[in-house]
Amino acid sequence: MKYLPQVLSPTLLIVGGEDTSVIPLNEAAYKKLSCPKQLVIVPGASHLFEESGTLDKVAQLACNWFIKHFLPQA
Repeated sequence: MKYLPQVLSPTLLIVGGEDTSVIPLNEAAYKKLSCPKQLVIVPGASHLFEESGTLDKVAQLACNWFIKHFLPQA
């Protein structure tokens, strides 16, 4: 985690709400990032987002993030 403050690229962290062992790790990583960042906890999702609709939610979050941060703005 010592390199996280050096990350320059916008960073999206997505974690399942039922993945309770990973949530604190993501929260700690989020605090160390100084770049544009967002942490999203997907309710009802486990580690692999296998629950109905959760992977679609992750895909939409990622798509919106990439559009916002990586497409040239007109």
